[in-house]
Amino acid sequence: MKLLYFAWVRERVGLAEEEIDPPAGVATVGDLVAWLTQRGEGYAYAFENPKVIRAAIDRNHVRADTRIAGAHEIAFFPPMTGGTPALSPLGRGE
Repeated sequence: MKLLYFAWVRERVGLAEEEIDPPAGVATVGDLVAWLTQRGEGYAYAFENPKVIRAAIDRNHVRADTRIAGAHEIAFFPPMTGGTPALSPLGRGE
């Protein structure tokens, strides 16, 4: 499967993308993050606080407990801020 890294996750890992074949015990996004942290210092630094990392499988945002079986692409990125006013929490374009 292909992994994509964005923003400071990419900077810390040192790669924009890579192809991986995780071991059989890696079943969820959370398992994958835990496995990645063991791959080196950059990965450990990028995923040091897994609760702030966001993930998408095949371009759909997912939670850490989402299973990765059958995924073609998994992207990791930091939380995003900003956006269009129409999407504000108030729902009034404010």
